[in-house]
Amino acid sequence: MKSPRALSILAIAILCSCSNGGNTKMTEVANGVWKLTCGRPEAFNLTSGLGITPKADAINAMPECSGLPFDMNDLKLEVFDGKTYIRFPLEEDEKIFGLGLNFHSVERRGSIMRLHVDHYGGSDNGRTHAPVPFFVSSRGYGAFINSARYIDVWAGTGVRKDSKHPAKVIDRNTDPDWTAQPYSDNLEFLIPAEGVEIMLFAADNMLDVVRKFNLWNGGGVLPPRWGLGFWHRVPTLYSDQQVYDEVAEFQEKEFPLTVIGLEPGWQSMAYPCTYMWDEGRFPNPGEFVARLDSMGIKTNHWMNPGISPDSIEPYTGTHTEWCGIVPDYTMAQARDIVGRFLWDNEGSIGVSGFKMDENDGIDSWLYTDVARFPSGHAAEQIRQAYGSMMQKTLTDLYRSRNTRPYGLVRAANAGTVSYPFVIYNDYYDHRGFITALINSSFIGTLWTPEVRSSDSAEEWLRRMQTVCFSPLAMLNAWSDGTKPWSFQEVNDEVKACAELRMELIPYLYTAFADYTFYGTPPVRAMNLEEGYACEDGFEKGVLDSTENPYQMAIRQEAMDQFMVGNDILVAPFFEGDRERRVVLPRGRWYDFWTGELAGDSEVITVTDNTGKGNIPVYVRDGGIIPMFPAVSVLDGTPLPVTIRHYGEKSSSYHLYDDDGSTFDYEKGDYTRIEINVEVAADGSKTGKVTIPEGRKLYSISGIEFGF
Repeated sequence: MKSPRALSILAIAILCSCSNGGNTKMTEVANGVWKLTCGRPEAFNLTSGLGITPKADAINAMPECSGLPFDMNDLKLEVFDGKTYIRFPLEEDEKIFGLGLNFHSVERRGSIMRLHVDHYGGSDNGRTHAPVPFFVSSRGYGAFINSARYIDVWAGTGVRKDSKHPAKVIDRNTDPDWTAQPYSDNLEFLIPAEGVEIMLFAADNMLDVVRKFNLWNGGGVLPPRWGLGFWHRVPTLYSDQQVYDEVAEFQEKEFPLTVIGLEPGWQSMAYPCTYMWDEGRFPNPGEFVARLDSMGIKTNHWMNPGISPDSIEPYTGTHTEWCGIVPDYTMAQARDIVGRFLWDNEGSIGVSGFKMDENDGIDSWLYTDVARFPSGHAAEQIRQAYGSMMQKTLTDLYRSRNTRPYGLVRAANAGTVSYPFVIYNDYYDHRGFITALINSSFIGTLWTPEVRSSDSAEEWLRRMQTVCFSPLAMLNAWSDGTKPWSFQEVNDEVKACAELRMELIPYLYTAFADYTFYGTPPVRAMNLEEGYACEDGFEKGVLDSTENPYQMAIRQEAMDQFMVGNDILVAPFFEGDRERRVVLPRGRWYDFWTGELAGDSEVITVTDNTGKGNIPVYVRDGGIIPMFPAVSVLDGTPLPVTIRHYGEKSSSYHLYDDDGSTFDYEKGDYTRIEINVEVAADGSKTGKVTIPEGRKLYSISGIEFGF
């Protein structure tokens, strides 16, 4: 329970020259969460149109926060020349994470960025699919700049003459240590508006900071259970019969399949879109969707913002996208019209969700910043929030029918953590995809390293292995018709990793429940893992860094390994790799495949001389992994769960179960099953399952222990 002091309203003055006469106030709104306003914040921001309900009770149940880790006098705010200037202090060893979905780096210190929703163009310069203006510091706090403007960021690059920690002056003529980027002790933002709202979050570790950010924005999404299976998107102009033939091939090969994705050709016209079925390719849409559903296969439909011109006037902007009009989704009227149309033509017959393409832009595609919209919001603001508002439209549509969807999107921003969409894009770099997967965990978004094509069997396998440990496991064959078995040399290995994806659904579903209830990202960066970031400000002195390769390793950027759920560490191989280094966090870790000890607080080297071996996966000491059998479909039939336990440590786990398809869990209709494993001195293990009295099992027919 929070103390009366912590729940009191604080109104304190921050050093701020508000030339427009606006006030600066700071209010504690939950345990370790403050709302700070400066000047005159704009009424429309990234979250104002989303109808978010913060999960303040969950935040207040977290450990009591001791406050922000810096002197508030060092936080500088100023409104000048119609713009808001923000400056946070930076300590010498402080690390900064977040600030958007980036593909080439994890740490942000030293970056100069303009946070701008856009198709990712290959540079971590702020123009990306989810330029969320939230950062988390290794000192144990984070800040969300809640503005729907293009925000400029200088993350430890600006060197001020009034610095408390001035850079050392070095003569370039005589000193080889001279650098073009002297030391900077500040993190600066420039917002082109006469005021801004800032949310501050503080905790004892970075993961709890991220959890508070997620919970304040409504808590993470809980996908329908089928959404965590294996997806396959068919080529653009497939007909219903071609889809049936494709499904039959999956069934013949007993390859997992839970979702079929239809691309633009399902519509009577695309670019611009009609959102209407093509009667030639799909003469009976209701029968088509029902037939697939009877097989345990859901359908997901492609769409983009440009709509056929007779659909939604007058709630559209002045500029088009590929000759299609662009709805102003910030207006309830536009959302209602599009929502009703999509439900009447797709949702009502069972279409499970949508893939929302091209709402990120490329300026020449979406619309220009000189466009005008009937809501009166600037095109810049619409651009920053467009993907979010499209997500809201579809989420509200299904929520009103008490049905959970799951789908894909090309644009997101702050406040969409609870929306059932996973980001994807057309940038196709495997290593970059894994770095993006890691970065998504800092900013309240989900990302999938989908598989499309490959130049070799080895690359095909490596991509398949990594996608099966992501928030959405998908082969996207829209352009070239690839199939999971397109490379026969690795067919068995690909099928095995897809089957593993199905086996892990109880574990993944529980991880997503923790995302929903506690804000914990289901896939997350190593820097958020306890026992990994020992020198990031929380556990200084635990390890001696003198000539210690382990200490050196954890101080480097972790861009190619990540955590899935609480206990699984994944360290992918990439094409051409024959060995790789894996940094194991503090404690003992065990090989997922063999159960053998892999290492204890150390850097290990993993080899694969064939290019066809298993993806390196490790489980912490005491890790409990609940697993389904390797089924190929999820048709609603309850399945047995086998409990794996790794290592020598006694432990417990709270397996989550609900109906897998509705929002009834929000009313308490779910079950947390307590799993306990006791390890005796002789190494023998005893398991116990406890189902709370009065609770039922939904997807589980029984639980047994695999030891």
